[in-house]
Amino acid sequence: MASQLDIQPDCSLRALNTFGIDAKAAHYLEVSDVGQLHAVYLDPSLRAMPRLIIGGGSNLLLTKDFPGLVLHIATLGMAVTGEDEQHVFVAAKAGENWHRFVQWTLAQGFPGLENLSLIPGSVGASPIQNIGAYGSELADYFHACDLFDLRTGEIQSLTKQDCRFAYRDSVFKHELRDCAVIINVTFALPKRWQANLRYSELANELSTRGIHAPTASDISQAVIAIRTRKLPDPAKIGNAGSFFKNPVVTAEQRDALLAQYPSLVSYPQANGGFKLAAGWLIEHCGWRGKTIGAAGIHSQHALVLVNHGGASGADLLRVANQVRDDVLMKFGVVLEAEPLIV
Repeated sequence: MASQLDIQPDCSLRALNTFGIDAKAAHYLEVSDVGQLHAVYLDPSLRAMPRLIIGGGSNLLLTKDFPGLVLHIATLGMAVTGEDEQHVFVAAKAGENWHRFVQWTLAQGFPGLENLSLIPGSVGASPIQNIGAYGSELADYFHACDLFDLRTGEIQSLTKQDCRFAYRDSVFKHELRDCAVIINVTFALPKRWQANLRYSELANELSTRGIHAPTASDISQAVIAIRTRKLPDPAKIGNAGSFFKNPVVTAEQRDALLAQYPSLVSYPQANGGFKLAAGWLIEHCGWRGKTIGAAGIHSQHALVLVNHGGASGADLLRVANQVRDDVLMKFGVVLEAEPLIV
């Protein structure tokens, strides 16, 4: 069965991860239809290999060559699939570029995803991370997804509840990691839309533009402008966007830190805790703009780990670990990486 699949041996993954790490896959398959996944399932040798499932490679740090089978999901397609009294349902296949999909929904006249504009990566990866930005997250609009289970060869449909979404987390990072391939994702977009301007940075950007009753497209353009200013272009400097999650601490921890550091940036949470700005913590440990060899922290955004050119995945991980250790020592707060580290 493997002979029927275009599996490439000893394949460089450099162009398939936004850090630009030149790691290799022992076996690589670009997946453009579900039939290929079924063929992988039916082949005992392929089924037994270690697996790495990738999309846009924008949430991935490769620290070594991968000894098994890399499945690169490249399925394409977007469509309106239905509606009810409150929502329009739109779906995209897993290989679609996330930002392209967001812009397509807006062009169709379906608002809702505008705050998530310009987030790198693919539609299929978006539920795994429960991507979020500027007061919105994917779970707010997720309806369902179909996946191919490489353990059983079956296609399953998961609801929002099944996915167990949390802050930058989902069931796909736990029980379903490396065994479930998301095929497509369906979103429920509201017919009665309201602008989400909870983040002051976004509201200020719109105000600066003289926009006081923004459309969804206005918000999208403002988000694109902010992200373009703050975050480096992976085509110019290797990075995976924000490398660390914003840590959530108890009210007592936050109050103790605030007493010592009055400029601490924090946001109240529904559970009574507080989310701290990881970028603030990192910057106040002196890491913003600091480099060690070709690896370092971006000069404009302390949350962004960057490859200035030629850094290995191990070099980048070493810097990330030093940042994490310094934040723990200074603030007593544990930082958790967002990307998958392989």
